[in-house]
This record gives sequence, C-alpha cells and structure tokens, in this order.
Amino acid sequence: MDETLKELAGHIEASLDPRIERVEIVRDELVVTVPAHEIVPVMTFLRDNRLCLFRCLIDICGVDYPERTRRFEVVYHLLSLVHNLRVRVKVETDEQTPVPSIVDVFPAAGWFERETWDMYGVMFSDHPDLRRILTDYGFKGFPLRKDFPLTGYVEVRYSEEEKRVVYEPVKLTQDFRKFDFMSPWEGAKYVLDDDVEPEAGEGD
Repeated sequence: MDETLKELAGHIEASLDPRIERVEIVRDELVVTVPAHEIVPVMTFLRDNRLCLFRCLIDICGVDYPERTRRFEVVYHLLSLVHNLRVRVKVETDEQTPVPSIVDVFPAAGWFERETWDMYGVMFSDHPDLRRILTDYGFKGFPLRKDFPLTGYVEVRYSEEEKRVVYEPVKLTQDFRKFDFMSPWEGAKYVLDDDVEPEAGEGD
C-alpha cells in the first residue's frame, strides 16, 4: 500500500503541479493541499483521471485554528472504489474569503457545505442553497468555532411534555469527569466503596 500511495502521490503532483501547494503521505494517508481557487479543477481531476477515479465523496468537514491568519481548513475525503484508495484534500481560508462550491463536481457536497457553513461560517461561492442546516432559524454565531461562547445563547428542542418546540439557555449537560484509562485486566490502584469485601459473618 505504501508504494501504491507513493506512486499515486507522484502522479497527482506531476499532473497538478501548478494547481496544488503540496502532496504528502501522513500516517499512511494521502493528503493533497490545494489553494481555494483551484479546488474545482483539482476535484474534477481526482474524480475523472483513470489512475485516480475518486468518485465517492465521503464527507466535507471544517477545522478551526484561531491562531492562523487563514484560520479555517476545509477538508474533503474521497474514496476510489475502483482502486480501493482514499485521499484527503485540504483547503485553507479565512472568515471573509469564500471557497468555490464543488456541487457541480460532486452533487452530494451540497449538504456537507451547508453544514460547514452552519458550524464554522465558511462561505462557499456558487452554492445553490447556502443556508443553515443544523441550527435553528435565526441562530447567531457558529457553534464549532473555538471562540464560540458556551453561555449567552439559547438551544432549541422538542418537549414531549409540552408537545411543542421550546427554547432554553445553552447549558453543559455533563460535568467534567476524571478518567484513568486503565486496562480492566490490570485492575485499579484504588478501591471503590462498593468493592469492599464483606467481613466474615456478614450476609450469612
């Protein structure tokens, strides 16, 4: 598999050299970094080239790095059923610069791009219906940004008791818990209250 990925990486780099920033193999996965304005021709090549044939769009997701000038990465995952290979394509952008939509290349990208817009605020130019998909109508802000506040917003849910949609302040439903990540076969180095063995005579 390593040699196959290296050959494919070389082929993509040679074929798309002016259009891509870099091609690398990270943790046995092929990663192609592309300037935002080149995403459509690059994705078209990866779909149609006979040595690629990445015709299945698995997903599109966002990543937020607030310390960077271009704080967002849009990450595309593609699968080639013909060659049994995967590729990850990454694009960097900021809060103002839209990324061209790839809906014309992969129609399934429509909802993925809407989700990335809804959660991160990354805009996609030429998208046929770029609107929120997971948050409520009129929601302000982008929940998966690292600087999104955890208080001061409302969440919406359907109440079975009231048989209607209700609005409530956003709250964290689970307190911080400490995990020891110990193997269950090695045993804990502490004794829980319920694990104390009964003294002789108890339970008789």
